[in-house]
Amino acid sequence: MDVPGQGQRIADGPEPYGWDGDSAAVLRTVGKVVKMWRERAGMTQAELGAAIGYSEDQVSSVERGRRAPKAPLLDAADRVLGAGGMLAGLSKDVAEARYPKKVRDLAKLEAEAVEICAYDNSVVNGLLQTEEYLRAAFGTRRPAFCEEEFEQRVEARLARQRILDGGQTIPAFSFVHDEAALRRRVGDRMVQRRQLERLLEIGRMRNVEIQVLPLDREDNAGLDGPFHLLRLKEGTTVGHNEVQLTNRLISDPKEVQILELRYGIIRAQALPPRESLAFIETLLGET
Repeated sequence: MDVPGQGQRIADGPEPYGWDGDSAAVLRTVGKVVKMWRERAGMTQAELGAAIGYSEDQVSSVERGRRAPKAPLLDAADRVLGAGGMLAGLSKDVAEARYPKKVRDLAKLEAEAVEICAYDNSVVNGLLQTEEYLRAAFGTRRPAFCEEEFEQRVEARLARQRILDGGQTIPAFSFVHDEAALRRRVGDRMVQRRQLERLLEIGRMRNVEIQVLPLDREDNAGLDGPFHLLRLKEGTTVGHNEVQLTNRLISDPKEVQILELRYGIIRAQALPPRESLAFIETLLGET
């Protein structure tokens, strides 16, 4: 049988850096499903491991919910055990369980939002970053991420960006960037150029407005730092703030009201969307 990974050991990572109760429940359930199909096929853990390129201990850890199985394991096990896609289909649930709870919570709110607003004054907003740019940004973190956590953070951010592709409900997006965030070099020159090109591409989407707040503006209501506003379907608005070691969702109505006031002023202080795209084109020409 032609099974991906057969005849070689497939690397499997440690417990996800976002490990929590919800993640553990998902992985325990996945483990039970894998075990059910293995026993149904009349195979031992050692036999299944040999067939898909994993050790017996690794298969045992997956079945006990102590290890997050990557897609190659689930795909291979699905074929060997004749699960008809039942195991392979669990890859998405496992991938989400590997993300930290704060990322899952934010992604869930973004999926429920009818409008997402963001102000950034340090780097390009995470929803708009190219993979090269975000890898370069994560690479500057000190202390440095271990390889496992680095890749998980990259995957989590790329997964969040799917909201821009639109589903049944396409949110409206408003992004305001301080000029400094666009001029700051993250990665090499080509990484910077491709990031600016990406902003121009997204900025031309009908449901997206990108604005630039020039450095020569005397007034800037966003000097306290970046933040998000998510307006949800039921009419409520929540904020999100991530600075240094703090990452929190803001639901207190008084605090949300302050952020909404500030964002309105920031948008008024920034260049209009059409002028902002022209400004980004000028920066691209200078890069």
